[in-house]
Amino acid sequence: MKEATDVLKIVGIVLLALFVLAVGVPLVLAAAGVALGVLGLLIGLAIALIKIAIVVAVVYLIVVGIRAVLR
Repeated sequence: MKEATDVLKIVGIVLLALFVLAVGVPLVLAAAGVALGVLGLLIGLAIALIKIAIVVAVVYLIVVGIRAVLR
């Protein structure tokens, strides 16, 4: 079970890093006036990442709930 916790932590860190890259980089570039066309694409990617993170969180809560009931 310790390995599963470590894997979930790593997955969470990777998703957080992707989110920061998908949101932070376009905002900085837009502030610099470089990427106005790419901004929409990257914000769309950020929204998709948020949706994926929500689905992962809901699945995780369901699994933890089932595990708690079975104990």
